[in-house]
Amino acid sequence: MARIVPDNWQHLEATGAAARERETLALLERGLPAGYTVYHGVHWTRLTEGFSVFGEADFVIVSPSGRALIVEQKTGFLRETKNGLVKAYLQTERNVAVGLAGTVEALHRRFTAAFGVGNYGLEALFYCPDHAVREPAIAGVQASRIVDATRKAQLAAIVREALPADEPRLPCAAKIHHFLADELSLTPDASALVGAAGTLVTRLAGGLASWARRLEFEPFRLRVIGTAGSGKTQLALQVMKDALARGARTLYVCFNRPLADHIAKVAPPEAKVANYHQLCDWVSRDGGHVPDFEGTNVFEGLERRFAQTPIDARWQFDVVIVDEGQDFQPAWVDALARLLRPGAAWWWLEDPLQNLYMREPVALPGWTVLRETTNYRSPRDILAFLREAAGEAVPALAQHAAGSPFDGSEVTLAVWDERAETGAAGRAVERGADGAQEPAVVVATKRAITQALSLGFRKQDIVVLSFRGREHSHFTALDHLGPHRLRSFTGQFDLFGNPQYRDGDVLLDSIYRFKGQSAPCVILTDVDFETLDERTARKLFVGATRATMKLIVVASARAARAMGRDPAALART
Repeated sequence: MARIVPDNWQHLEATGAAARERETLALLERGLPAGYTVYHGVHWTRLTEGFSVFGEADFVIVSPSGRALIVEQKTGFLRETKNGLVKAYLQTERNVAVGLAGTVEALHRRFTAAFGVGNYGLEALFYCPDHAVREPAIAGVQASRIVDATRKAQLAAIVREALPADEPRLPCAAKIHHFLADELSLTPDASALVGAAGTLVTRLAGGLASWARRLEFEPFRLRVIGTAGSGKTQLALQVMKDALARGARTLYVCFNRPLADHIAKVAPPEAKVANYHQLCDWVSRDGGHVPDFEGTNVFEGLERRFAQTPIDARWQFDVVIVDEGQDFQPAWVDALARLLRPGAAWWWLEDPLQNLYMREPVALPGWTVLRETTNYRSPRDILAFLREAAGEAVPALAQHAAGSPFDGSEVTLAVWDERAETGAAGRAVERGADGAQEPAVVVATKRAITQALSLGFRKQDIVVLSFRGREHSHFTALDHLGPHRLRSFTGQFDLFGNPQYRDGDVLLDSIYRFKGQSAPCVILTDVDFETLDERTARKLFVGATRATMKLIVVASARAARAMGRDPAALART
């Protein structure tokens, strides 16, 4: 069989154009003998349409002699015009022959610069498995180098004919594989991957939003129990869009204010979006009461005031969506029920594993229950890490499936330096870059940010999450981590109850506040515990599953041991 580079393409559950390219890879792997190498652009770095190896090329095949063949693949419908074959893309059309010629010319220039004139061989082939070319003479590509629907079963044979296995080795043979590996940049470029990864995960996780909305029953009371990354947010957004399209008044309510602020940015502007206490504030103000956010027990007071305020038509809705339902209290259910118009639909979204307050599940008698245990957001090895580290404390993790096509993100576990000095407060400290003493966890976290940046993540892609709450975190009072300014909650609210943030480049938050959100690279720090009980395991689950591409855990030595890791071995890596 041929060698395929990259070699993990079988594990990619791609769709669309990428799925068709996987079919071609399977044909080439089976049809070409050992000695042939196929370089392709179906790796998870290039998941969206339009990504390819060189220009319009989808594959570069190298024979045992070192001769190369560019393969451009075009699936779907093509048009045969007087100017040649064309492929339609939205509002534009691309001429196949012109595109392929440009790709060949560009690669000729690169090969000439790398190997010298006459020291390499380069061919080209056009593959259109869904189209039968009626007029090869006007296609613009040499007829013998067109593999259409009538000849797709002969693809490998045609490649072997173009690249004979027994011809003498070319002068470039020893260098061409190094050249192609360098040119293709097969090491993932994180900054380029963020958008593509987000697009694919959104597509995969869209299943819940698609079929859950097809359910019909009266009264509509649906409790969706879905794990992190299962598509609950997409479901909520689509329900809002559906409701508003038919003129229904819509309310979305969650527990965390940061999540409400995030949803408000992506939800239709006509939808009412708030966290529970924000909603209480709005209704209270509408009833003539202005809360004092500088007072004590302000949130308990808001809850009582909301429950006692008469509700009129201005605060009644046709569709109500509750998110983070695992954090809601039983009394809130009755208070919210007053906001439903007759015949209104009520959606309740929750994840028991994200119940960090260890509250009993809210009773919703008579509701229909829908469960989804597939996580499409987190790379597979992050879920494997969680099962290994926390599976005994939370057996439910064993039932959670990994739906992400991404693997090999290489979870990093960094341990605070055991050789650190002890500061006045009894905390382990190290010397920072300026020579000043700093808590060892802070120094280790700065190193983690440096590692994330070296992997190609931008500052806006990185979120530092404290395993502790704001009151006990080592980071709450900091406005910088080394040269990096931190964007963090100050703990203060304005007169309208809006949280105040410091300006910065890297977001710092706690796992409690960041629930329901995600980031490409998550640095989970302040991780310190003696034993891994159920509550601690849930916190680890919440923090780890915020990462869509890379997870770095900064933990104490005792926490590492509790997770089954050897701190000394980790310190040597």
